[in-house]
Amino acid sequence: MKTNILKALLLGALFSFTACDDYLNMSPTDEVSDKIVWSDVEYAELAINNFYHYINYFGNFNEGQCSAGMTEGLTDIFKYGSMTYNAYMYIPNEIAYGGSILTANYVSVYLGNWGTVYTYVRRVNEGLSNLAKYGTSFSDDDTKRLTAEMRFFRGLLYFDLVKRYKEVIIYDEDLSSIQKNVALSTEEEGWDFVEADLEYAAEYLPTSTTPNGRLTSGAAYALLSRSMLYAERWDVAKSAAEEVMSMGYELTTDFEDAFTDSNSEDIFQYTYDASGVTHGFDNYYSPGGDEGNSMTGGYGTPTQEMVESFELAEGGFPDWSTWHTETGTTETPPYADLEPRFQATVLYNGATWKDRTIEPYVDGTDGWCTWIDDPTPEGRTTTGYYLKKLVDETHDFTSLTASTQPWIAFRYAEVLLNYAEACYNLDDPDDANIAVRKIRNRVGLTYTDKTGDELMAAIRQERKVELAYEGLYYWDMKRWGLAEAEFTGIRVHGLKIEKETDGTYTYTYVDCDQQDRNFPSKMYQILLPSDELNNNSSVLQYEEWR
Repeated sequence: MKTNILKALLLGALFSFTACDDYLNMSPTDEVSDKIVWSDVEYAELAINNFYHYINYFGNFNEGQCSAGMTEGLTDIFKYGSMTYNAYMYIPNEIAYGGSILTANYVSVYLGNWGTVYTYVRRVNEGLSNLAKYGTSFSDDDTKRLTAEMRFFRGLLYFDLVKRYKEVIIYDEDLSSIQKNVALSTEEEGWDFVEADLEYAAEYLPTSTTPNGRLTSGAAYALLSRSMLYAERWDVAKSAAEEVMSMGYELTTDFEDAFTDSNSEDIFQYTYDASGVTHGFDNYYSPGGDEGNSMTGGYGTPTQEMVESFELAEGGFPDWSTWHTETGTTETPPYADLEPRFQATVLYNGATWKDRTIEPYVDGTDGWCTWIDDPTPEGRTTTGYYLKKLVDETHDFTSLTASTQPWIAFRYAEVLLNYAEACYNLDDPDDANIAVRKIRNRVGLTYTDKTGDELMAAIRQERKVELAYEGLYYWDMKRWGLAEAEFTGIRVHGLKIEKETDGTYTYTYVDCDQQDRNFPSKMYQILLPSDELNNNSSVLQYEEWR
């Protein structure tokens, strides 16, 4: 009992001296508390536990990460349903439309995270410093393992900074080097720092395929393979993926099982519990007709463009021209004929959900809302679809409001696709094709080996459908340099569905934007926040934003 009380007191102290404040406000912490915490392995682990929420996606489901909803809402695959209320709806639409709204302050607030992430960086660096100062009695293995955990988190945080800002300020565990005016690194130096932290973490974290405990070497290599795609360090991305591939992870037999608790391709997951840490993803994204959801759900829904990205189960793409009509057709769309990833990702008219049939039509249980003309969707869809992937079908809102399904932070399918892209860029089409084929074999799709542009197009296609709504698509399109061309001058669409008196349905192709989307080139690099410019005389705003 005394031990548990001491743990609680220590955790309280930890939270008190890591309260959120300005990054450069390096007020001394309580040295006695630091010594107690960092001179005992068990207490040090408790302190490091506080860093695990940096991986948390559902709890900050406005991630990918930004304060503007899921970043898929800034692309052609997801549509937020209102411009009149709620930050998770009108803000992503404003950003997607671009134009004069994309002022420096607006972008910094809704797509930036400079201050928050540097607060986290400081906390990790304090932990590394305290471990070195007070953990002198630890075994060499414990010291390396704890250091590796913290360097993983620092690598994760700097990955997020560099992918957004490109040029950042690098701070390490030498707290004495902190000063007011510090110059920006080059992008290359930023990636050097990320690579070094994750290489160390991968070397000294334990090797285990258990995804729901402390960090493992597999998680570090998975993040290294992801981050080095952004850095275009193809050899490092490939070798990191190969390390994961040698550890015994396997694709689940069924695609839908890849998002269940502790499955065979789950490399690391953030676990929730009804009695402790929960999230609210289902409240926002479940179908509008789900009983008991006081927040009504359906805030954002898949687009027709995303639906048409899925192949037929027998291979090839259906001809959707019949449903591209503003006068409507009673012919049933080929939903039932599409591949398993569609069935596991999108809820459509007639789909089964929670022992009922989805009704995304006018006056249906889930309902239809005309974009803009009806400003309060209240759970009704503006595209004719709902998100199925990541939403918990077992969630009973009548007994529990909060959600508890795990967030799969890294899974084996992504690593295979990271590997394929790295191989392609290293002029190794054979291994790239093998990895792509594994992904497609799992869902029963045939594959013919490709080379050159066709191979890269196949890799992009697989990333789009395999990893849809996992927070990667927007960033992929940015790092490929395709966002400006693909997200400018476009509109997303849906199918308005009306049930006729004879029980048939009329499907009408509708414009769910009613204005063009716009991705200006300056959005490839998020700008420095005004606080940093005002307080640090050694930095200048990035050229695109001056």
